[in-house]
Amino acid sequence: MSYIDGFVMAVPTANKQQFIQHANSGDSVFVEYGATRVLECWGDDVPDGKLTDFHRAVQAKNDETVVFSWIEWPDKATRDTGMQKAMKDERLNPQDNPMPFDGKRMIFGGFAPVVEVGQKKT
Repeated sequence: MSYIDGFVMAVPTANKQQFIQHANSGDSVFVEYGATRVLECWGDDVPDGKLTDFHRAVQAKNDETVVFSWIEWPDKATRDTGMQKAMKDERLNPQDNPMPFDGKRMIFGGFAPVVEVGQKKT
């Protein structure tokens, strides 16, 4: 079964195009190292919760949009090898491809799927 790296971040709404350019220049690196796909999702319907929510999780400000992204890998072994290579790749160097958001407030983690419903695309 696949392996997923998930990310949630607060991006200044004014930086949407910068974020898209940043993702377009960096996401292909993960695919090159074995990821099957990368999705970058701009917040569209992200409600405030009563106890917790995406906004609070990343300390989003009024002028920021919550972004939810993930990298899908065929398995954890491919992810471990691919992520290690990607983190050393000069194309992801923060000096050459700076993040258009506060990376200190980004949350991320690796996830092993336990249920998959639906038809897998080939």
